[in-house]
Amino acid sequence: MGQQILNKGSELLQSFKPINKMSQHVCTFGLYSHDMTRQIETHHFVTRLTNDFLQAAVYDSDQPNARLIGVEYIVSDTIFETLPPEEQKLWHSHAYEIKSGIWVHPRMPDMLVMPELKNLAKTYGKFWCTWQTDEGDMLPLGPPSLMMSPQAEGEGVVNPELIKKRDDNYNISKDDVMNSRIEIPEPEWINPMADYWRQHNKCFEIDIQSIEMKKLKPTSFP
Repeated sequence: MGQQILNKGSELLQSFKPINKMSQHVCTFGLYSHDMTRQIETHHFVTRLTNDFLQAAVYDSDQPNARLIGVEYIVSDTIFETLPPEEQKLWHSHAYEIKSGIWVHPRMPDMLVMPELKNLAKTYGKFWCTWQTDEGDMLPLGPPSLMMSPQAEGEGVVNPELIKKRDDNYNISKDDVMNSRIEIPEPEWINPMADYWRQHNKCFEIDIQSIEMKKLKPTSFP
């Protein structure tokens, strides 16, 4: 009863403007950069802040009890080209993910989202996973993991069984979606610093270290 009263009071008295600005639900798959055999279905609830920048809260499903497992930032190719090379290594491209039919907007016909898909095919994302649900963790334990996007070959290929499970759930076909996106042009340039693992067979992993705290300088008060 107390929780219901709180919920109703929140609806009436508080502002949820950031959440209400979420305008897209995307279902795709994330691959752990340090172990691409670990692959998970992800649900991104996306807010477009500008023409060149989007942000997404990432959940493990689209159900009411979905767990918040990470965050993804998405930038246009224009912004990506301005980033330092060391920063670019942390980002992945979206072109294949979208054109292949892996990236879908559940229950939305492609014809309605086609203009957005054409823009997104030229973007780059940085996705940090904070809850390793595939390991059975009941809580978000340890440091975040950098995730990579699906690719057409090598370590980046998504397990077909994961795709089939997703497609059956939404009554769609990845191949049919892919065929409907033939008209989406390939980006003229995909910066090779993105998807860094493809060129260099190296990944990035966060390690937590214990360090000395910075000391505050003594402040004198009048």
